[in-house]
Amino acid sequence: MTAARASRLAGFGHSVPARRVENGEIERALGLEPGWIERRTGIRARHWAQEGDTLSGLAASAGAMALSDAGVDRAEIALTLLATSTPDHLLPPSAPLLAHRLGLANSGAIDLAGACSGFLYALTLADGFVRSQARPVLVVAANILSRRINPAERASSVLFADAAGAVVLSPSVEPNTGLLGVDLTSDGSGYDLISIAAGGSNRPFAPGMRAEDFLMTMRDGREVFSRAVEMMTASSLRALERAAMITPNISRFVPHQANTRIFTAVGEKLGISDAKTVSTIADFGNSSAATIALSLSIAKEKRPFASGEAVLLTAAGAGLTGGALVLGF
Repeated sequence: MTAARASRLAGFGHSVPARRVENGEIERALGLEPGWIERRTGIRARHWAQEGDTLSGLAASAGAMALSDAGVDRAEIALTLLATSTPDHLLPPSAPLLAHRLGLANSGAIDLAGACSGFLYALTLADGFVRSQARPVLVVAANILSRRINPAERASSVLFADAAGAVVLSPSVEPNTGLLGVDLTSDGSGYDLISIAAGGSNRPFAPGMRAEDFLMTMRDGREVFSRAVEMMTASSLRALERAAMITPNISRFVPHQANTRIFTAVGEKLGISDAKTVSTIADFGNSSAATIALSLSIAKEKRPFASGEAVLLTAAGAGLTGGALVLGF
């Protein structure tokens, strides 16, 4: 076996549940004035799962689209990585079921729980596997966050959505494709800023527990905002340096779609214009790890990535975990 010189993004896919939820529905439930959510987040609507929808099913739809787009033989996929914070079950992992649904008979499969930056971590691991093994990898990021929202908590209930995005990484002989610069980072001092208090081994289920303990909470939205902007900006600059690039080299900027104000602030600090920024938050909301993968797929549909393009991705989220990648096409 000969190691690949590089990887390349060969296929893209995305999927959302059929149910589209407009801001008005949430604003009425929370007693907010019309337009409040869009003014503060940039979100106009989002998609939420309905009864019968599953995380593995949503992920499989996006994965099937990416595999078809790549034109790769499913028997060739050697590894399936699923970035998710909302697996079908705590045990077993959902990735083996995803691979089975897609007919990936020769693929290993594992879940990765990296919150909003999970797709970046999965992409980094996939790139290393492709380079060392010269075999393609399917990366899917998917979440059904609507089932973890506390409908009484304004800070999280106005933001979160359900979606899946996927990419296929294939071996490449071109040296300037795939991951050109990587920076992954974390800051556990912000561990409890966004959390689900119960359900893990630290606080397992016990009779008498409140239902809210198993739902998402955001402790301090202002702190999340400032630390996300700082983390995404600093990580992007380090990734650019490692790719030996400056911001004018970047053709498209694909940030995590947490909140329009967050990624606008990051773009301004980096000197990246709005014209280069891919934004999907208005119609799809914040689906955590899935937002960048979904945005890449939608951006490719609107204008295919051209040879020689350099694309910057960045995210920050619960944990705190974050990172940035420079992709070459």
